[in-house]
Parts: sequence; structure tokens; C-alpha cells
Amino acid sequence: MVDTVSQAVRTPDVAQPWEALGLKADEYDLIKKILGRRPTSCELAMYSVMWSEHCSYKSSKIHLKKFGVLEPTTPRGPLLAGIGEQAGVVDIGDGWAVTFKIESHNHPSYVEPYQGAATGVGGIVRDILAMGARPIAVMDPLRFGPLEAPDTARVMPGVVAGIGGYGNCLGLPTIGGEVVFDSTYAGNPLVNALCLGVLRHEDVKKAAAEGVGNKVILYGATTGGDGIGGASILASETFTAGGPTKRPSVQVGDPFMEKLLIECTLELFAAGVIQGIQDFGAAGLSCATSELASAGSGGMHVDLNAVPLRDSSLAPEEILMSESQERMMAVVTPGDVDRFMEICAKWDVLATVVGEVITGDRLLIDWNGERVVDVDPKTVAHEGPTYDRPFERPQWMDALHEDRAEDLPRPTTAEELARDLVAVITSPNHGDVSWVTRQYDHVVRGNSAMAQPENAGMVRIDETSGLGVALSTDCNARFTYLDPFLGAQISLAEAYRNVAICGAEPVAITDCLNFGSPEDPEIMWQFVEAIKGLVEGCQALGTPVTGGNVSFYNKTGETAILPTPTIGMLGVIDNIADRVGYGTTCVGDHVLVLGDTREELSGSSWAQVIHGHLGGVPPKVDFDFHKRLVEFFQVVSKTHLVCSSHDLANGGLGVALLESCFASGLGMQITLTGDPFVALFSESTGRVLVTCDDSNLPAVKALAEKCSLPLSDLGRITAEPQVVVTDLFTLDIEDVRTKWQSVIPDALSV
Repeated sequence: MVDTVSQAVRTPDVAQPWEALGLKADEYDLIKKILGRRPTSCELAMYSVMWSEHCSYKSSKIHLKKFGVLEPTTPRGPLLAGIGEQAGVVDIGDGWAVTFKIESHNHPSYVEPYQGAATGVGGIVRDILAMGARPIAVMDPLRFGPLEAPDTARVMPGVVAGIGGYGNCLGLPTIGGEVVFDSTYAGNPLVNALCLGVLRHEDVKKAAAEGVGNKVILYGATTGGDGIGGASILASETFTAGGPTKRPSVQVGDPFMEKLLIECTLELFAAGVIQGIQDFGAAGLSCATSELASAGSGGMHVDLNAVPLRDSSLAPEEILMSESQERMMAVVTPGDVDRFMEICAKWDVLATVVGEVITGDRLLIDWNGERVVDVDPKTVAHEGPTYDRPFERPQWMDALHEDRAEDLPRPTTAEELARDLVAVITSPNHGDVSWVTRQYDHVVRGNSAMAQPENAGMVRIDETSGLGVALSTDCNARFTYLDPFLGAQISLAEAYRNVAICGAEPVAITDCLNFGSPEDPEIMWQFVEAIKGLVEGCQALGTPVTGGNVSFYNKTGETAILPTPTIGMLGVIDNIADRVGYGTTCVGDHVLVLGDTREELSGSSWAQVIHGHLGGVPPKVDFDFHKRLVEFFQVVSKTHLVCSSHDLANGGLGVALLESCFASGLGMQITLTGDPFVALFSESTGRVLVTCDDSNLPAVKALAEKCSLPLSDLGRITAEPQVVVTDLFTLDIEDVRTKWQSVIPDALSV
């Protein structure tokens, strides 16, 4: 008979290390109140990782509920799965669905850049797999400290190599992302990873342990000491100026094992032998068992002695906290166990029955004949502490808004205009990122229709019809610092626009909300305002939030990162043959700009690069205008009226002109109206650079008028590789391109 009282309960005088495990005194007291006794050491370990900020969202969940006011439907139909599931699932038509989600692996990637980034990719891929989908593409928004900083030279190459190494080995194309540098990310890089998967409607899977007597099977890699308390605790702490306050072992990934796990799991799905499934992410076995049991209608019994170990010295607490990678947990009927094991053996994937679904509502875990866990799984997985953290608008915001970039000294001559434009395009945040993207395979699987440096990534879903999806990840953290409400909306609008101008219809978002410490009322105010902005923006655009991630404690010493709410926007395109790229144009084509340019320079790249300035009020956002942009591009893409499109965002028109020329290898001759400085460097939102030929120009102008979109004809594409701004200056494309391409390699000496 199993002893139901552990040694930890029998020895009340022995102090328990609740504080070292990241728990607060009141949280430890709450655990004792829930249990009606002192927790066992295994229960303490389980609660500590599951109640961490990273796993429980204890400081954010009351605010995340605001997303619940959004209708769980997209322009293409109701969500098949939304917030609360391992990833959102979106109906894209013809019986097809896609699932997508973005998460963070920030702190582990600072401690151990290669493995931190690699396992970030592996974890989000398993989230997508657990929904019943085949993972088909990934994206990676990245943020680092100053490019010239010594620690950036340590962190950045390792992060990029980790993403490329893991994703390439899995055979997943990396189709987009961002690379941004700022001093606030020094010592606290952001490594966000997005994965996209495809499935049929009937293949959607849920994480729940149902059916008394059904077996609980752990399959995949063995459990080791790597990652004990890793992401769950590490991501719930503030970094000191000299490094992280805690350095638990970062998980070690094996992409070849994950590839086997993917193919094995997909065959298990096809065989119909899985009743419920859960991936092992942060908190490892603690998460998989408590979440499966909590979501089901019964309880669960697990024997830790059955868990395959690669380190026999692990204590039961360590087995429960280990975040070893490439593991999954499935619920299987007794009659299907043999077939399950047969399929796993075919793929050389280790599978072991470790427990079963039981009557009642308890999660029971044994070790060496002793009961080490006896809890209500809901109290572990879903009913932990909820904090309504105080938040307040910083007193310095008024002074910040008064310090406008519009009042800074401006270039007064044509030579100074040209000088400033070259300085902006060759700055770290605008330099060529191909040193990064060359390390990623973006065409593997043969379905990538668009990838970096395009406005959005695009993947074909159905070979027969050409049905596809587009994805963009965007965030302007500088604007969000100036005004979290508006900044979050600007990021949302940019992601929406990037998907739309490729010819796809934007339908839904996932978000990764990266902020400083929630214990700082000013940081918490930024977070609350950003969510308010996203809720209002998503309501206006009709794009629901399908899920995402919150990453707090992104702070080094007294320096918090810029508030960085990264938005992943999903769009649907009926036929990828109708896509619009940003560099496909011909000599003689007209160069056009959709949208109005206003004197909006605060938070701009020009202000940052030329003056090192951050102040003022961000640009306005017009969501109705963005919806009309979708209407415009849905028509011009299907009728092939425009040759190319390019979003005007960071850097404004000047940067967009040069980037388009870099892509096409051609030049431009344009004439600016009004103040040429404002025309080149303003970052007014909603604008798009498009090109079209003579024959289509009347139809493009008529459609723009019908959609109430201002349209300006700036000039023509030329064969000569120069940007000629009439009566002002001429820039040699190859000369500027050489400087642009060398920014990152020269800084990293690669």
C-alpha cells in the first residue's frame, strides 16, 4: 500500500526551500492552506514551477481577460480554437485550418545563446504539433543590445546559429522575423519564436485526460538534469547588471529527436490512437500532468519510477521540474496501447506507460512506493495566485511628450538630406540582415512563396488551389515607449499592413508581450495600456487574438527593456500566384505612394540615428484607412494591376525607396512635393510604396479613389542604378548598398 504521507510532511521542523524556488511567503502559505498541510518536497517543486510568472501569468491574466471581448471569429469564419488552448486554430477555407502561436525564450537565450534559442524553436514547434497540425514554418523576431557592444557579439551569433541549427534540422523554413538593436536589450535580449502549422478541420486535438482507465504515455527523449526549473523560473526573475540572478541549467535541444517526434506524432494522429495530448514545455512533467488532468473530467495517477531517465541520480523533485526537450505526453485507451507502441518503435521513439486516468479529481504521483504528490491539479495548473498589481502613469511622460523630435535641428541643404538618408539606411536597425537570414533555410519543403526580406512571409497550403497564408511579425518599441496605447496599435497596424499589401486578407493575431518587471507600477501601466490599445485595434480591424505569451522581468539592473508587444499577424490568400512582392518591377513603371504624409517625426529612425533622440508623441493610426487598404490590395493583387508594394514604416519613404532599389537592382527618378525632409523621413502610418506600368495606372488611380486612398505619383523606375531626387541629390545604389550590406558583418567581424 502506498504511503500517503511523505517524509517532508513527517518532518515539520525541516525548513523547505520555498524562497529558493521562487515562491513568495504568502504563496507558500497559500499552498499550505490549499493542501491543509505542509507540501511534500515534490508538491513544493511542482507548485513553484507552475506558479512561476512564466507558467501561471499571475500578474497578467486579469488584464489578458480583456481580449475576451473580441469576437472569436475572423473574416474567414469562427476560430476552431482560441485563447486557452496550446495554440489558436483558424479556419482558412476548403476544410483547411492553420494554427500559429508566438512565445518567448528570452532569459535562457542570454544565459546560453545557442541552446536557449534552439529550444525556443523546439518548444513552439511542439505547441503547434500538439494541436494536431504539421508544423510548416517558423519566424523569429529578435532584439539585442547595441550592435557594437561586446556582449552582442557573444549573444547574437549564438542565438542566430541556434535558430538556424534547430529549424534547419527539422526541415522547417524560417520565413520572416525582425532584427532590432537598442541599448535597453543589453543583457536581456528578446528571442521570440513563432510557428505555423497546417491541419484539416477534423484533426484538431485538445489537451485533456479523459476516460477512466486510459493509459498515460510519455514518449520522446529521456529525462535528464538539463533545464531543471529552466525557463519557468529563469523567465520569472529580474536580471542584475552583472548577469542573471539565477542560472539554472538551460535546456539542451536535439532537433533530430524532435524531427522523429513530429513524424511519429503525426502518424499516431492518423492512426487515431491518441485521446488527448500535451507537449512538455516550461515546467516539464509538472506542467504536462497537471494541465492534462486539470482539463479532463477525472484524475490521474503517475509512477515516477516509470519515467525513463538519462541521469539515474535525479531526485523525484528534479524529475518533476526537468525541462528536458523533445518530450510529449499522450492519453491512450488500453486497446490502443500496443498500436501506439508499434508506431513509436517504427520511428525509434522511446515510449513508456507512466500512469493512467483515474476516478475523482486528484493528481497522484508515486516514487519508490511512496506518495509524493496528492493534489487537485486545478490548483496547480489554473487556480494559482492572481495579482492585481498597482499601475500608474509615469510622471515623466508629460515631459517626454513635450520633447518633440519635430523641434530638432533638420538638414537644410540637399547634401545634408542625402547625408542623413545614407546614415539612416546604414544604421544597425536598417542595415542588411542577410548575414542572419542566410543561416536559415527559407525554401525547404518547397512551399515558401515569400520570405525575408519581403514585407511578409508566405506559405502555400494547398497545391491544387494555390491557397496560402501570409505572416508578419512587427513591433515598434520606440513608439510603445512614447505611448504604450498608441505604440501597440502602431505595431498591430504595421503587421496588418504588411500582410495586406502582399495580397492576403488579415484575419487573426498572436502576440508576445515583452515587458520589464510587473512589480514596477510604471511598467505595469505600460502593459495595461498596450493591452487596451490592442483590444481597441483588434475590434476595429476584426482580427481576434488567438493566443500568445507574456514575458515579464525583462530588466537588467535598473534598466527595463523598451516595452515590446510583438504582433504576429496571419493573413489568407486564395492563390499564392496573386501575391505582390516588394522588388518585382520594371524600367518605366510608375512609383506611387498610397496614404498621406504628415509631419510626424517623434520616435522616428531619423531622430534616433541623427540625434540619439527619443521623445514626443507617436504618429496617429487610422484603422478604417487600413481596412480600405485591404480592399484595394485584394483587387490589385487578383487583377495584377500593381507590380510591387512596400510598406513605409521605420525610416519612412527614403528607406523604402532605397530598399526597393536594392531588391530590384534598378533605380528611380522621383520628385518630392512639399517639405522634402518631411517627405523622406516622416513615419506617418498606413503608407505604402507601389509600382505599376503605364497601362494599369488609370485603373490603379480609379481604384484608389474608390477606396478613398490618397495616391501620389512620385516618378519612374529607371535602368540606371541611382536614386535621383529631382533638384536635390543623386545616390548611387551600388555605393549605398555596399555600406548597407557591411553593417552587421563589420560590427561582428564575420
